[in-house]
Amino acid sequence: MRARELGIPLTGEPGPWNAITDVPGVEVGYVTLREGDDVRTGVTALLPRGRDGVGLPCAAGLHSFNGNGEMTGTAWIEESGSLAVPVLITNTYAVGPVHRGVVEWVRTNRRDMAPEWLLPVVTETWDGHLNDIHGSAVQSRHAAEAIEAAASGPVEEGCVGGGTGMRCYGFKGGSGTASRVVEYGQDRYTVGAFVQANFGARRELVVAGVPVGRELPDGPGPEPEPDGARQVPPGAGSVIVVVATDAPLLPGQCEALARRATLGLARTGTTGSHFSGDIFLAFSTANEGALTSTFPEDDGSAPYESMRFVPWGRMDPFYGAVVESVEEAVLNVLTGAHAMTGRAGHHVPALPLDRVSELLAARGAVA
Repeated sequence: MRARELGIPLTGEPGPWNAITDVPGVEVGYVTLREGDDVRTGVTALLPRGRDGVGLPCAAGLHSFNGNGEMTGTAWIEESGSLAVPVLITNTYAVGPVHRGVVEWVRTNRRDMAPEWLLPVVTETWDGHLNDIHGSAVQSRHAAEAIEAAASGPVEEGCVGGGTGMRCYGFKGGSGTASRVVEYGQDRYTVGAFVQANFGARRELVVAGVPVGRELPDGPGPEPEPDGARQVPPGAGSVIVVVATDAPLLPGQCEALARRATLGLARTGTTGSHFSGDIFLAFSTANEGALTSTFPEDDGSAPYESMRFVPWGRMDPFYGAVVESVEEAVLNVLTGAHAMTGRAGHHVPALPLDRVSELLAARGAVA
């Protein structure tokens, strides 16, 4: 179930699907790989303007809360303030084949889009506890399959896509999403967040302001790693957050949204482990036709572009929407994921929803 179905009190007005796909044009697709005992992984694709809009730039900004992770293509986003390609999320060692897969998909389907060069955006979190991360389960074709599977509407959560083998706060983690509606004068905009959650120590977990992690059992203790590998410390893993909005924003304002993802995560209790790559990307689908970077035509013209944007002094409601949607997206991961056993017999339990409900009720924190 989702966090709201569990009765967790959450602030703000969500969109119709309470998902990043409430932002018009945004699509999400998954490839989930579960094979035998050792493969628990996959690929997630987020398309800012859908497949037909690949190549049309969006204003975009980045924030690295803790840089123990990877997101390709970031130098160009920082340079140009724009994002014109799908965002792919997978496991740490699958960045290479997924990167190549995006190039192949664009070459096949969008030959008109900068055929001379392409800088895909591929990011990751580590699923080596449940998944044979050194294996070759993720292949370049899975990137194309995830892009082709992308759609609007409700978004599946939990153990799917790139989040298939992830852990969060010592419980089963994975993929999650949420959204908020922001009223701005006579207009209504949407801010949506998507997370691939693989972070946090169990003792840190906070739900609706209640430190439930301190009251939940620690489990049977660390499981032995094969070949004498060292145990991964609690809180390690990483989290990727993608924030989308249809509000007209400058690239610098998108970067400001990305920074606020940190506060949404903090509401769930994390203190930001040194061993967790916490990297956030935000984009705006407004101002279509601006921020182009195509080769100039040798026709003697000197065109200009213009952008409409929310004044900086009126950004606070959008910041709040990011914080609320990121917090809820993480909770949706935890309430939506199921227990899983994988590589070397490692088992990760699901969050005990009944016990969490009891702890919230005891503190009067139930909607």
